[in-house]
Amino acid sequence: MADANLILSVPKQSALGRHSETILRVVVPVGVIAFLILLWHIGVVVSGVPQYILPGPVAVAKSLFNDWGTLSPALWVTTKITVASLALALIGGVGIAVFLVQSRWIEVAFYPITVILQVTPIVAIAPLILIYAPSTQVALLICAFLVAFFPILSNMVQGLKSVDHNLLNLFDLYGASRWQTLLYLKLPASLPYFMTGLRIGGGLALIAAVVAEFAAGSAGAGSGLAFRLLESQYRLNIPRLFAALFLLSCLGVVIFAITSFISWLALHRWHESSLKREN
Repeated sequence: MADANLILSVPKQSALGRHSETILRVVVPVGVIAFLILLWHIGVVVSGVPQYILPGPVAVAKSLFNDWGTLSPALWVTTKITVASLALALIGGVGIAVFLVQSRWIEVAFYPITVILQVTPIVAIAPLILIYAPSTQVALLICAFLVAFFPILSNMVQGLKSVDHNLLNLFDLYGASRWQTLLYLKLPASLPYFMTGLRIGGGLALIAAVVAEFAAGSAGAGSGLAFRLLESQYRLNIPRLFAALFLLSCLGVVIFAITSFISWLALHRWHESSLKREN
């Protein structure tokens, strides 16, 4: 009877351990961030540095509250550009990757073009895009797409080329067509690589949206957080500048959290990278 009670108590202890681990993963980072903010506040108060050089966290919070009517529309504009460019990067990256792996000669012919687009600084080609694009928003979308799609493309190509050759031979043995092999073998096998590209591309889409707006110099009611950063700098409104930076950081964290959650949903039941092991 005692042995039975011991056996029944093991899953409860392991579940409790997993729950405690989850809490620690939230509490520890939040505690570290709160400690750093406290050090920032103490340093500003003790040194007496002016707000136009380094504002304290209290001043930044006040600016975030007072200027929310100005910052929130800019946040929405940046969010729309980021999400739209990421969606286009997913479609374009996966589609071009599937096209490239169809033939060795196709990959040799077209893959260097994608590399050239990736290594060319977006600031250098943004003025050209602004000239030929029908509107500034479209130009920003194109710039963000060019930066975000290459990690997805690169990871998808690697994933599609990393399928087990034994499985490929098995599909050939059963007479599967090229499209059946793609749909039922190559695409599922490349899913972990795709999820890695998704997480990387999400962050790069946000960075590219901000850099593209810097290069475009767009202003007005339809401008994003990048213009609000420049505007705050020109006016020496450093608390608002920090508030805009805080919103950009929060947006980046949210995008990373969403993409990581999508990756976990897709992989946690079967892939080694997401399975929880005791050792």
